[in-house]
This record gives sequence, C-alpha cells and structure tokens, in this order.
Amino acid sequence: MAYSMDLSGRVALVTGASSGLGAQFAKTLSRAGAAVVLASRRMDKLKELRAEIQAEGGDAHVVSLDVTTLSSIQSAVAHAETEVGSIDILVNNSGVSTTQRVQDVTEEDFDFTFNTNVRGSFFMAQEVGKRMLARAKGAAPGTYTGGRIINIASVVGLRVLPQIAPYAMSKAAVIQMTKALALEWGRFGINVNAICPGYISTEMNEHIWSTEQGQKLVNMLPRKRVGHPHDLDALLVLLASAESSFINGAIISADDGFAL
Repeated sequence: MAYSMDLSGRVALVTGASSGLGAQFAKTLSRAGAAVVLASRRMDKLKELRAEIQAEGGDAHVVSLDVTTLSSIQSAVAHAETEVGSIDILVNNSGVSTTQRVQDVTEEDFDFTFNTNVRGSFFMAQEVGKRMLARAKGAAPGTYTGGRIINIASVVGLRVLPQIAPYAMSKAAVIQMTKALALEWGRFGINVNAICPGYISTEMNEHIWSTEQGQKLVNMLPRKRVGHPHDLDALLVLLASAESSFINGAIISADDGFAL
C-alpha cells in the first residue's frame, strides 16, 4: 500500500526562501499540497520562485521580510495571514555566516551572525507561535489548531569546526531554542523541531567543492560526498505533517553521519 503525507489545506511560511535550502523547502512543501508564503529581503528572487511554483500548479505568495527587524517580522506575518490565512507551518530558515579565526572575529561579525540566526529566528518563531497559541486557546479563528515550527540549525551546532565560531555558537543556540519552545508549547499541539543539515551543495556554495579547500572538507565526510537540497525533502515534509504529532523537541541530524 502506498503511503503519502498530504499538506493540503495548510499554509506554510518559509523564511530565507529566495535561494538555496529555503527555495527547495518552499517547492517541496508546495508539492506536498501546502500553500506557501515565500519570505526574504530579495523580492525579485521570491517573485521568480513564485512563478516557478505557480507554473507547477502550486499556490505561492511573497512577503518582504528582514528577520533582524522586529517590525518587519510582525508586518510580514500579518501580511501573510491577511493574504493567505493562518500560518500552520513555519520553516525558520534564514541564516548567515562569516569565516575567520576566533581571534579575528569582530563585534560586527558577531552581531551580524547572531542578529539573524538567533535573534531573528527567535522572534520569528515567537510571532508565529503567539498566533498558533491564540488559535489553540480559542482566542482566534482558525480551522486548524496547533502547528509545526521547523528550525533549521546545523551540524556545527552539534560538532564545532574551525573558523566559524560565531556561526556554530548561533546554531547551538537555535538547538536550545527549539527545545525551549517545544517544552512550553507542546501541550497546545504546537510541535517544534530542528533539522541539522550537514554539508549541502547549493548555488551559493557549489563552486567551493572543486577547490583544494573544498576537497579537504569532502574528504572529512564519512562517505566523501556532500548532500543536495532534495536530500532533506522527506524529513521536512514529515515534520510539517500531522503524522509527526509524536515528534516534539527533536534535534535531527541530516548530515550523512558526519556528526557521529
């Protein structure tokens, strides 16, 4: 018997959707039946992705979002819910990184990373979560109570690597944030989980893997290969679906065994 997970009737908001994993996440959720809200600062890229999803028969919308500004988060979520309906699924994907040794990290490097990866992710989850809580308590309308929040952390939140200290620290914070939200919101049917991707090839980093440094990284990996965005599809859909009702506060590595 075939088994499928259907997200029809659900609304999913994906941050950092203009490229890379975010774009793949949006397409995957759309193909599973969800209406998707594409959010980032690069509206031109979002509109291109919206057209691509709509050409496949999907339902896609765009909102401008800068996760480092609380007013932008509040405006984007309000806009999304006014245009599409209550958000049932949040994929907290926006993230940035810098590369330098610990002694060379500047205050600007540190703030740049933490403002997006930690502060932005927290207040994005808080804004969507408050609305999910209101529906769960009967204080706001909505046909679906509860929700799914999927935070995109990283394998380096579990296993530190050199020259990306602020990034690794920020993703470790996202992991703890996931557990904290799951603990407080689980009883309202809001499941909060984190995916920790390993090395994934995207259009932003694909040039690296053929370089000497890139090959050194590949040779560190258990099966001497990098992943591709579609390698996360099945896990994403599971965590977004009703079938994941017993999965809450989980920190799931999708890294081909790198963190072992």
